Amino acid sequence: MVSLGSSVLVPSVQELATRHKNTVPSRYLRPHQDPPAIDVSLPSIPIIDMNKLRLQQSSADELERLHSACKEWGFFQLINHGVSSSLIDKMKTDMKDLFNLPLEEKKKYWQQADDLEGFGNAFVQSEEQKLDWGDMFFLTTLPNSLRKPRLFDHLPSSFRETMEAYSMELQSLAMTVFGLMSRALGVKGDELNELFDGGFQSLRLNCYPPCPQPESVVGLSPHSDGGGLTILLQANEMEGLQVKKEGLWVPVKPLPNAFVINIGDSLEIITNGVYPSIEHRGMVNSTRERLSIAAFHNPKMTAEIGPLRSLISPENPALFRRVGAEKFHKDLFARKLKGKAFVDSMRVGHEEGSAAVATD
Repeated sequence: MVSLGSSVLVPSVQELATRHKNTVPSRYLRPHQDPPAIDVSLPSIPIIDMNKLRLQQSSADELERLHSACKEWGFFQLINHGVSSSLIDKMKTDMKDLFNLPLEEKKKYWQQADDLEGFGNAFVQSEEQKLDWGDMFFLTTLPNSLRKPRLFDHLPSSFRETMEAYSMELQSLAMTVFGLMSRALGVKGDELNELFDGGFQSLRLNCYPPCPQPESVVGLSPHSDGGGLTILLQANEMEGLQVKKEGLWVPVKPLPNAFVINIGDSLEIITNGVYPSIEHRGMVNSTRERLSIAAFHNPKMTAEIGPLRSLISPENPALFRRVGAEKFHKDLFARKLKGKAFVDSMRVGHEEGSAAVATD
């Protein structure tokens, strides 16, 4: 069974929030956050309509819009995606129930010292490192062989059944999107789909409790995702996702029943930089918790991550090194979240090991 790594065990922020009504423990304070952009003239992330991609008379135009969104933004909202609204609503409800379990019950699903999965946090590499104001429940869902019995065998039955159906629906959706990207990129054959067919999928359920000093903390540190494609569901009406565009933090207003989809580091490498991963962060507020569900779709563990052969030529040389998928993900989780430092470490000419892991 593959282990992606570990993270230093940290307290539950949900529990901290109930005890610290007026102040925040110093380990969470980061008073020098860049403010979000407030210029109302700034564009929002593109919206892509899956129905138009299916219709012959509009598919070419919508495919070009998808291609442009991936190149220029690395983010888009997908509407009319085909995942049933009743399944999405059930996933939201069961997620809330999971995070509302008593602490003693949650401890059955807590992270262990040598494993990332369960309740806790990721990318915490030292006891001195500043922490994010948020809790996660992290679970590898596909393929079945990578599932952790200590978690799966004991999950509440309703959540397990809903999560099973949701993960399969999103895997199917991700493969459809990869196929569309192949067409947009002009990739030969099934090069892209073969990397992700049978790939591993993981879910990260996020809970960002209300914070008495929201301007001095961050819910999820600025970073780019490490995987191929992330499909994010906003699980309640509280916003907080912000995308870095031209040096500014642009807030994302999720549309009802839409998924926010973004390019990850491995897909930037695979497309040789044509589709870049984009830095983003999660922010919190003082009044209500924010809930979201991120589904990460990654190349299969036996794959080699590197630029697709059909995208490389003498005029367009490889910009990134090649590495096995298992090593790629273990190296990813051995770091703290810090912008695009990880994908930059994969660039040709970068000295491996030269980017030290910071502790602030």
